[in-house]
Amino acid sequence: MKIYTRVGDQGMTKQISGRMVPKTDAQIVALGDLDELESWLGNVVAIMGNTHIAERQELQDIQRKLYDLQADISVKRHQVMVPADTTRLETRIDQLTAEVPVLKAFILPGGTPTGAALQYARTVARRAERSVVRLNQEHPLEPAILTYLNRLSDFLFALARAMNWREGYQEVPSKPTQA
Repeated sequence: MKIYTRVGDQGMTKQISGRMVPKTDAQIVALGDLDELESWLGNVVAIMGNTHIAERQELQDIQRKLYDLQADISVKRHQVMVPADTTRLETRIDQLTAEVPVLKAFILPGGTPTGAALQYARTVARRAERSVVRLNQEHPLEPAILTYLNRLSDFLFALARAMNWREGYQEVPSKPTQA
């Protein structure tokens, strides 16, 4: 099987239905943003190396869930995403938040390599969410998809904070402290 097909050489691509659409089509943009998020999560897993085994597995499970989500967007009558997926994220957010000091101010994204990569993943998740919301305005999607994506960026923020905390990184407030 060849990697290139030449189908998209003129700015068009084929949906799973076989319909040709511009590469700027809302569905194609949303799928691309979700693909970028999946890829970035793979980068986070690589940065973690052989540490944080449970969190690596958790992120790989989310990558798999994003594949399911893309199928839900692409394939008629395909529905794998359910409210319980969001509930699992909320449970983890609560666990991670209980592990770190209470936030009293906004913080600068960054920290350890893992924490900073997770903060970036959070922003990629937000972009993917915006693309999916735009698609939903044109072609209504299952609400579980929107809820999951909204909560996913919160989870990535909570995990970034926890990873930084575990590695001894002191978060930096977004506004300088008065001396």
